[in-house]
This record gives sequence, structure tokens and C-alpha cells, in this order.
Amino acid sequence: MNRSSSPHPHPHPHPHRHPQPQPPGLPSLKGVVFASVVGSVLVLAAAVLFALLPGSLSEAADFRAARPCSEVAAAEKGDCLAEWPATVVSTETGRSNKAVTNWVTLDGGAAEPPFRVRMQGDGPVWEKLAPGDRVTVLSWRDVVWAVEAGELRQDTTARPGRESTVQLAVGLTLLVVGTVFLRGAGWLHRRRATRATDTPTAQVVVVMAATLLASGVAATAATVTDTVWLVLLIAAAGCATVWTATALLLRGLARRRTA
Repeated sequence: MNRSSSPHPHPHPHPHRHPQPQPPGLPSLKGVVFASVVGSVLVLAAAVLFALLPGSLSEAADFRAARPCSEVAAAEKGDCLAEWPATVVSTETGRSNKAVTNWVTLDGGAAEPPFRVRMQGDGPVWEKLAPGDRVTVLSWRDVVWAVEAGELRQDTTARPGRESTVQLAVGLTLLVVGTVFLRGAGWLHRRRATRATDTPTAQVVVVMAATLLASGVAATAATVTDTVWLVLLIAAAGCATVWTATALLLRGLARRRTA
């Protein structure tokens, strides 16, 4: 029996198939992963700050409730607002993380060896101080929180309550920006799935501006009031307003492009 002949008795293997090149403008997988990682890290950092917040808020509340030592019993003097005289030894200016820092060295006399405190800003007290000036030191729980010169008073950077304000402001800012990165990662993933390649520059600019505005509202709310629920209410209302306006603006820009 004769075998049927074939014009190709030894079929050639299929050539190696290269993956199709990614269309220009299509979001890359690296971009999706990067946005997801950055967003997750920022949200996690915000969660850590919020977890540390109750301790700082408790200290700030204790400080606001403290009374002058002259008005409390001797047993309570460790947790009252103390005042005592000191003499200016020197003033100096330094730098910390590219920011100007103002320091003053004070001598509390025999009961207190010379010590150095960092002032908040340069006025109204620090800029007027000179070696030999007499000042009044204000302290609470062995922390110098302000210096008085005559009728003028200036806080130090160690004033209780400042740490909680910074933690809340930074935490809210990280939360807003981190959420935007996570939403951006989802947006990029959807564009990859639909193979959409058109990314209007105006859309990116609007989202960036909205992010800055929303984080600015949240941080400002933390600095203008000590009431946490009011800070959260202002931040939530501000973010909702900003993102609603952003969605309406982006929708209007999309209709204008398709018209």
C-alpha cells in the first residue's frame, strides 16, 4: 500500500510569536503597581499617626485643664502651670531641615542650671532678647512651653498640644493623597482593561489641583480648632465639595471633547 505523499512531509514549527507591542498612550502595568504601592504606604502611614493621636490629644487636654501652681494644693504642683524667673545667657539661630531655628539659653539661678529652649518663630520675644535680660519661664510637667518678657509672651516648640495638631494635619493629608493614588491605580487598571489610550492633560491637571485643595482644607481644619470631631467634619465636607466639583468639571470637559 502506497503512502499518500504530502507536499510538506515535515511540517515546519510555528515561528516564535512575539507579544503585540503596547499601544502608545496605554497605561503600563508598572504605573498601576506604583500608584497602588504609594497609595497603600500613604494610607498606612496615616493610620499609624491616627493610632498615636489619642495619647497626644490626652496630653493636650491635660495641659488646657491645668491651673497655675499658685491656685492649687501642694500635692498637685507637679501637674500645674509653673512660673519662675530666669536670665538670658545667649540667643542663636540655627537650621533644621532647611528651616531657620531660634534658640535661647537661659539661666534659672541656683535652683536650675542653664538650659536651652527652641522658640516658635522669631517674635515677639526672641527678637528682642539680649544677654542679661530677665524673663519669666512658663513650664508644665518640667517642659518649658513659653517665655515672657514684660507683657510679651512667646511659645516654645515644646508647647503641649502642638504635636497632636501636627499629627492630625499630616495624617489627614496623607489619607487624602493616599486615597487619590489608590483611586488612580483603579482608574489606570480600568483603562488598561478597555485599552483606552486617550488621557487628556486637562483631566490630570484637574485631579492634581483637586488633591492639593482637598489636602489643604483638611490640614487647615486641623490647625484652626482643637476639637477632633469638628476637624473631621470640616475635612469631610471640604473633600466632598472639592471632589463633587471635580467630577462635574471632568464630566463637562468630556462632553466638550465628544461634541
